[in-house]
Amino acid sequence: MSQSTASTPGASRPAASGDDTGNPWAGGGTLFAGFLLLVDGVLGVIKGIAGIATNDVYAAVNDYVFKFNVTTWGWIHLILGVVLIFVGWGILKGATWARAVGIALVSLNLIVNFMWLPYTPIWAIVTIAIDVFIIWALCTDRSKPVF
Repeated sequence: MSQSTASTPGASRPAASGDDTGNPWAGGGTLFAGFLLLVDGVLGVIKGIAGIATNDVYAAVNDYVFKFNVTTWGWIHLILGVVLIFVGWGILKGATWARAVGIALVSLNLIVNFMWLPYTPIWAIVTIAIDVFIIWALCTDRSKPVF
């Protein structure tokens, strides 16, 4: 009775290189996070252009702690959106720096959209949800070092 050396289908095998590549869901999520960063950046550019072009696109908010002129909010979203597009492109190209910069900038974008909630609540909540997924995907994928 000799034992067979063939592995059974579905059995887990150790990695050939000996290192753990991380969660496969996060690895696919990182690619998706790159695309979401591009989309999030484009949405930020659209929010920015809408805020800069005219002041009556967004609702006027009275007595809000983080009340800025809508044009100021437009410039904030426009600049952050353009930078997010470049970082998303860097993640899709596999740049190591883009993951760390992406985590920092998406965190900043999440905070900006939290402060933006009274102006466009649904759009801000959707952007916050996208940002949370992007942060999770970039933090949990360990196929390449972040720093």
